[in-house]
Amino acid sequence: MVKRARGAGGENPAIWVGYGKLAKLFRTKKELTQQELADAVGYSGEQVASIEQGRRPAKAAFTEAAERVLGAGGVLAELQEDVDRAKLPKFFQDFASIEAEAVSRFDYDPLLVPGLLQTEGYTRSLFLSHHPPLDGETVDLHTEARLNRQRLVTKMPIVQLSFIVGEAALTNPIGSGEVMREQLQHLQHLLEVGGLRNVELQVVPSNAGYHPGLNGSFVLLETLEHRHYGYIETQEVGVVISDPAKVSALGLRYGKLRSQALDVEESARLIERLAGAT
Repeated sequence: MVKRARGAGGENPAIWVGYGKLAKLFRTKKELTQQELADAVGYSGEQVASIEQGRRPAKAAFTEAAERVLGAGGVLAELQEDVDRAKLPKFFQDFASIEAEAVSRFDYDPLLVPGLLQTEGYTRSLFLSHHPPLDGETVDLHTEARLNRQRLVTKMPIVQLSFIVGEAALTNPIGSGEVMREQLQHLQHLLEVGGLRNVELQVVPSNAGYHPGLNGSFVLLETLEHRHYGYIETQEVGVVISDPAKVSALGLRYGKLRSQALDVEESARLIERLAGAT
């Protein structure tokens, strides 16, 4: 669980506060003022102050520049992944920690394009539609964090990824028509990129009838230590499943879904048709 700490601007993640203290320590050792560091890394003095006080998370670009200017020896870079993870919704952070160690990840969603395949516009539209409404800063943080997780798609060593989506996920307009068209084109691009041979995308057609995915979305994951987990999320409640029997049952359902979904080539053709019709 990501611990929270009381920061200057309210309740902030402890990792942001810890990162900020280390950044300040390295800066003072270099005998630099906040403004001098800000000028060296291309940030404003207020932004540097916010990072040092744990009120704002450091982005990867800041960390890279600060490592170079402050000679931090990789200390700040080592914390960046945890800083990014703390931008995620609280209920998802436990699973995100497990996901970072994945060697395989199987995802089923009947209604939405999976987060690892979403464009920025699609992701932002989802968070902007949240009820009760999220403030602008939270929308920005959650959007950035989800996009950062997409590094899993091209991570080395390669992670085996399987996505099964319902046809409704491809036809339900999220945000403007332009955003949805962008998302469909992005999915098609993923299918065509030969370098992403670790990704399989299948679609369950709307006329498939009864299938074991009608009870809702779920994720199956295997870690580097070959531990198997399931994850179920609904209405901002996320549950990590580690019981072997329950994980096995999800695995059987996923296998059945794979057999009932269109194969990869058929799914690609369907997506291409839908993209052309938007």
